[in-house]
Amino acid sequence: MSAVTTTASASLPQLRRSLTTARLPRWAPAGVAVLAIALGCAIGAGAGLASHLQWGLIAAGLFLALSYGLSARVEGRRQAKDRFATSVVWVAFILAVVPLASLTIYTVQQGIGVVDGYFLSHSMKNVISSGPGGGIYHALIGTLEQVALATAMAAPIGLMTAVYLVEYGRGRLAKVVTFFVDVMTGIPSIVAGLFILSLWNIVLGFDYSGFSGSLALAILMMPVVVRSTEEMLKLVPNELREASYALGVPKWKTILRIVIPTAIGGITTGVMLAVARITGETAPVMMLVFGADFINSDPFNGPQQSLPLYIWQQYALVNNDFGYARAWGAALVLIVFVMSLNLIARGIARWRSPKAGH
Repeated sequence: MSAVTTTASASLPQLRRSLTTARLPRWAPAGVAVLAIALGCAIGAGAGLASHLQWGLIAAGLFLALSYGLSARVEGRRQAKDRFATSVVWVAFILAVVPLASLTIYTVQQGIGVVDGYFLSHSMKNVISSGPGGGIYHALIGTLEQVALATAMAAPIGLMTAVYLVEYGRGRLAKVVTFFVDVMTGIPSIVAGLFILSLWNIVLGFDYSGFSGSLALAILMMPVVVRSTEEMLKLVPNELREASYALGVPKWKTILRIVIPTAIGGITTGVMLAVARITGETAPVMMLVFGADFINSDPFNGPQQSLPLYIWQQYALVNNDFGYARAWGAALVLIVFVMSLNLIARGIARWRSPKAGH
């Protein structure tokens, strides 16, 4: 008995060593990444490649190959496949982040010198476009009013449509609504602008205004709100609904008091994403709002400016250093505006999300 015990105890450390010794150290992926970057830069420079993007792609390919080869040699093919999949995920993440970070950094570098109190509080009225001066106050007011009107129209309709599809829709009508929501999700912004131009301005005879642009922006925003709200409502556990019904609470009150408050964090985030999607639209604003170089605080009367249209006009029409500077400054303000909306959405989602124990 003692001999068997001795043999088992002797074989156990050997088994444990066989399972743990053939492993790469934790710093190995970082070391492989540094080596791949160095080799990628050396190959790119040696081959005379002018684009740093090509250097990065070479480094990414070397990182994948070196990670798989080193892991297969030390840890075996099975673990090497797992490390290769992980490396692919990291490379994809970096490829997605680098352009976004580069865009943000470049916009800040180009626009930070223009954005100041004067730029934010003055319009282009009585300012020569080809010369210095001027600001974006009129475009900022127009963007805020047009987006606010579009949100006031699209968010309630989108929310109620999603509630119908999730809580009530079971027949052919629900399938038709779902089909048209899917179709509207991919509709080009220029088509929405043409539709409002034909119906609102030509057929009904209304003039160019910020409200006309808001109608087109609401059409673009609505399917995004419906889809995001629908997915959030589906995530609410059915047990909450059934518990409410068991207490005798009507269905409409269950939806209003239980379902929507539970999903309000995701719903708010979806609405903010839809707002961010329409904030940068240029084509509907160009067709329906028409643009202006003066301050127009009335979105229902007369042409009105917006930040995307202002950026296009300054960059494409002015076509000099002063116009480029104003365009980059407006682009920086637009990015900060969209980023602020996302931060506000996250704050509201965290504040209104159900807390454990409540």
